[in-house]
Amino acid sequence: MSVLINQTNNKMEINFLSVILAAMVPMIMGFVWYHDKVFGNTWRNELGLTTEYLQKGNMAILFGLAFVMSLLMAMGQTSIAIHDSFIHGALYYVTNKTMIPEPGSEAAKWLDYYTTTLASTNHRFSHGATHGFLIAGIFVAVPVLVTDALFERRSFKFIMIKIGFWLISLSLMGGIIASMAK
Repeated sequence: MSVLINQTNNKMEINFLSVILAAMVPMIMGFVWYHDKVFGNTWRNELGLTTEYLQKGNMAILFGLAFVMSLLMAMGQTSIAIHDSFIHGALYYVTNKTMIPEPGSEAAKWLDYYTTTLASTNHRFSHGATHGFLIAGIFVAVPVLVTDALFERRSFKFIMIKIGFWLISLSLMGGIIASMAK
């Protein structure tokens, strides 16, 4: 839900296309990253899995659920990659739930400053990618992946493959969401 402030009526708008496109990133990245000619063989060997074993199972359910999880990540990324939803959160409380500030009030001045000066810098690919990399990647995904891998006794190689995949995926997701927030 790429949440944006509509500058004419101060209403929140959701860019569902950005969410869907961002959700496709881990799916597409997975096809490339885990291809046998990239990291697929190494990843599979580190887990002790065979190609035959991985081909078993219901692929529709596997990829369907993976896409649902990607959608959840993309929705979470919308508040990380751009900050418009935080603006609405603040307006909700200072405007008695109307989210329309009184003309001339501090909230109105602040909203005007945000929409005319700051919002455009938040709606760039680089901004979203940076937040996706730092907040979603470094501060959320990396600690979870490393902690799990340590207790599962996974190799350093395995950890680096997983971290690389998610840092790139989350960066791209954030970039897509922020760049489509215009």
